[in-house]
Amino acid sequence: MDELFEIYKQIEYLRNRGVKMKEIADYTNLAPSVLSSLYSNVLPTFANTVRKGTPKEEALDYALSQVNNVSKKKLMGNIQELKTRLFELEPSLNHSNKENQFIEMLNEEMQHSAQEIYNYSGIYMSYSLSSSTDSLKAEPYLIASSEGNDYVQVTHMSAYHSTHRGIGLLNNHQNAYIMFNERETPQLALFTIYLQLPMFDYPQMLKGLYLCLDYNRNPIARRIVFVKISDSTCMDDFLELKGELIPKDKLTAEQEIYYNYTCQEGDYIKTCTVPSPQLNENDLIKEKKILND
Repeated sequence: MDELFEIYKQIEYLRNRGVKMKEIADYTNLAPSVLSSLYSNVLPTFANTVRKGTPKEEALDYALSQVNNVSKKKLMGNIQELKTRLFELEPSLNHSNKENQFIEMLNEEMQHSAQEIYNYSGIYMSYSLSSSTDSLKAEPYLIASSEGNDYVQVTHMSAYHSTHRGIGLLNNHQNAYIMFNERETPQLALFTIYLQLPMFDYPQMLKGLYLCLDYNRNPIARRIVFVKISDSTCMDDFLELKGELIPKDKLTAEQEIYYNYTCQEGDYIKTCTVPSPQLNENDLIKEKKILND
């Protein structure tokens, strides 16, 4: 069962060097959704549970209970083959696209950002509005340079205990962008955060806006606050935390400030799809009425 730790590290290594999840899935003969569940949920949950002292067998059973598309029998029966194929797969030396200047610029900005991220590295707790209840949503983020120091790696733990890994881009010491895919591969659903960077070193708080899709795949935007809780960039420290929805009557005095900043009228912007065969001015009127009711 120790192979699971090695498999997790190898997938992390390949992802950090630009190998796509679909490439890894194809090479290891796994369905993309199964590989995504292993990487995003099963393996990190297993590792974290073992570190807390739970026996490995019990920890694996618990990790697998969090998903519904990974078979323990099939996983353990193919674990040696999976490990062998993962370690056979080597990342390409060149992942840039010289023909697309925008992609080239993003690659350059990712490398530049990795040199500047020391000012903001650490573990944060974010606060924003819950889309499902009148609650404050608290979710941990880990921001750090990647192992190869070639891009900014950001890890997010949702209030529903799923893990997302994305990238960060810093621009002119004034703003930062954090981007994730919040759905399972191969489905793409960008979750983007824009942060304003204060004009001093080592800030303990960042604020901005984040844009994502709601459960009906309609775009929404909300305020968000990042509060630094540690300078550590250790994944073990990050995994000790958890996201949660905090009801209004359970807020601490500090959390109430974040609630008042992020969860009031005007702090939540969304659109919706009006069931109409064509989009016209009347549909705009209907949409605004739906959202205001």
